[in-house]
Amino acid sequence: MTLLLDTCEFLWFISGDAALPARTKHEIQNPNNEVFLSVVSLWEIIIKHTLGKLPLPQSPDIYIPAQRDSHGIRSLSLEESSVKKLAALPLIHRDPFDRMLVCQAQDYGILLASADPLISP
Repeated sequence: MTLLLDTCEFLWFISGDAALPARTKHEIQNPNNEVFLSVVSLWEIIIKHTLGKLPLPQSPDIYIPAQRDSHGIRSLSLEESSVKKLAALPLIHRDPFDRMLVCQAQDYGILLASADPLISP
């Protein structure tokens, strides 16, 4: 299985937060799965940290890639083909970061792991 992690799911995973669904944790830890964190999530985390809404033990430009790498999670770049999918995406969800993650998941044909009821499969 190939998974793209929603920003919250990634943060819950690296912090050991009980809010992370057990099944998602299992799928992230399954060595047969390929797990990605989008650069869109890094962008979101940096903005929230800069605004003082997300405390982290280190600067997010250092902490997030280090955590991602230490857990064997791969980085997913943002490509134009994914961005173009925004033109056809219904306005069910207004969060620009979540909308872009949905587009990336669609573009790459991968499962977006999210507890958000507006974007979970």
